[in-house]
Amino acid sequence: MKILNYLMTAAFLFSVVVQYNDPDPARWMLIYGLACAACVLAIRGRLKWIFPAAVGIAALAWAMTLAPDVIGKVAFGELFEAFEMKDERVEVAREFGGLLIVAFWMAALTLHSLRKRKKAG
Repeated sequence: MKILNYLMTAAFLFSVVVQYNDPDPARWMLIYGLACAACVLAIRGRLKWIFPAAVGIAALAWAMTLAPDVIGKVAFGELFEAFEMKDERVEVAREFGGLLIVAFWMAALTLHSLRKRKKAG
């Protein structure tokens, strides 16, 4: 799990950096930064389950607001055809995917933290 957290820390940190040029960088940098912080806390053994749970719920709720603009409207292959923004549909689909990755990893951290807590108590 520690190795996966190092990988996800790097991925989320990279996500924070590439948001710098985004038209609305602050909220994206915040969600990826919080996910990165959760990974760092997990690596250090200081993560409480509530933190990744809250970040994951926020990311999932945000993703659900984007879902109607993505599901059935963007083909999976379009996400990887060009590195730069191809069009707004693809951009929203990539954002949706990023939020789902955050939500998924935060769920994994929450469950892992709860299991550790149960074993300790």
